[in-house]
Amino acid sequence: MAKNEIILTAEGLLKLEQELEELKTVTRKEVAARIKTAISYGDLKENSEYHAAKNDQAFMEGRILTIERMLKVATVIETADTKTVHVGSIVILNDVEFAEKVQYRVVGPSEADIPENKISYMSPLGSSLMGKSVGDIIKVDAPMGIIQYELLEIKSTE
Repeated sequence: MAKNEIILTAEGLLKLEQELEELKTVTRKEVAARIKTAISYGDLKENSEYHAAKNDQAFMEGRILTIERMLKVATVIETADTKTVHVGSIVILNDVEFAEKVQYRVVGPSEADIPENKISYMSPLGSSLMGKSVGDIIKVDAPMGIIQYELLEIKSTE
């Protein structure tokens, strides 16, 4: 995968498109209204509301540019293959040491979200999973030592 390439699932693409639409239509208007109100207070040098709104505007415009750049180079991964692990796969693993089942979805780095059990294919676990099949033992080098998982199941999101 190319260095500048952004790998997304269809769900990740939709989420970014929705965020961009929200920023451009709703958030921009809200920030503009805050700036207008703050300007009406007078002296801009010591107007904390004005400076906060301008900072929010700069952050928002930066985020809009970031999302637009990401969408330009994004590659959406859509496949129903459940024979091997790839970006978009949902995997069910058994932690060998603790006999505990865990489920993750392998996604691109921009979609990774540990609380939602979405791991990047570039993370230590994600990269160890890529190309593996059901029954394979995955070894992950973690700060506390090697963690071993058995790959129990591969599911597609489609």
